[in-house]
Amino acid sequence: MIVLGIETSCDETAAAIVDDGRRILGQRILSQLDQHAPYGGVVPEIAARTHIDHLDRLIGEAMEEAGISFAALDGIAATAGPGLIGGVLVGLVTAKAIALAAGKPLIAVNHLEGHALTARLTDDVPFPYLLLLVSGGHCQILWVEGVGRYRRLGTTIDDALGEAFDKTAKMLGIGYPGGPAIEALAGKATGPGPDLPRPMTGRPGCDFSFSGLKTAVRQAVERLDDPGESEKAAIASAFQEAAIDCVIDRLGHALETMAAEMGSARQLVVAGGVAANRRLKERLQDLARDQALQLTVPPPALCTDNGAMIAWAGLERLRLGLTDDYDIPARARWPLDGNAAPARGAGVKA
Repeated sequence: MIVLGIETSCDETAAAIVDDGRRILGQRILSQLDQHAPYGGVVPEIAARTHIDHLDRLIGEAMEEAGISFAALDGIAATAGPGLIGGVLVGLVTAKAIALAAGKPLIAVNHLEGHALTARLTDDVPFPYLLLLVSGGHCQILWVEGVGRYRRLGTTIDDALGEAFDKTAKMLGIGYPGGPAIEALAGKATGPGPDLPRPMTGRPGCDFSFSGLKTAVRQAVERLDDPGESEKAAIASAFQEAAIDCVIDRLGHALETMAAEMGSARQLVVAGGVAANRRLKERLQDLARDQALQLTVPPPALCTDNGAMIAWAGLERLRLGLTDDYDIPARARWPLDGNAAPARGAGVKA
């Protein structure tokens, strides 16, 4: 079984072909960082236009690398949400056109499910498992029982973790994207930074909040008026440690919540762009060791948005006969757990 996957939910234009042997046969990813960097964040109109300009070419190049024609595909998968609606529309409409022309099934993939199932592509992780999904737009803890079967244990009530990194980097004037910039600067810290809060830690439940931490960083920067490199490094380090403390605390609550159901399935999976942060991985490895968990973190290139994760999620759904009609809409918001209470934050896309 071979599936083409298309991803255009944010600022990566991506296409990939994956087979049921867990092989990526062809893949192309176009990053738009240079276009968005001057604005300190993603501009939806620029993202959508860039998808339009490059998606057809990238699909063609991925197909050429795979050495197959559209006739050899078993299905066409595309992100149908959640995400920036203009970008999602570009990828989904393109997938519909290819599926219709080639006479192939269409699979509309939830972007979050693409992240959630990536560890099954890279490491063949069995169901069920606990998932920490951390990216620029999403911050959730989910119990993954199977394809299409997700229970959300916690989500952010304001900013996602990656968004908090981006905004902190912007306040420090160190560029975009914020995650790598903060991590690099924090590594240069030689002394203690400001005492920053750990929102939500110790409270019941598994929800996250990063707005208070972000505000505390802004106040620390303003107190210094014009901070130098060493002072910025100290703030970056303090922010990174505080943010990761919040993640570890919330995961601890999730493990307590799921203790009875986890049984012998002691699997912790981490996905999303922030999973590339080395300090976060160190702390997660410590948690996994202390809690007797098997930790799986896909390679960084498959943690950020990519077509392979969408192709794989499409393949998993196709194997179960889960295909979609051509009138399926693009969605800006699309929760993995339809029974979960609505997320409260204005910036939450889950």
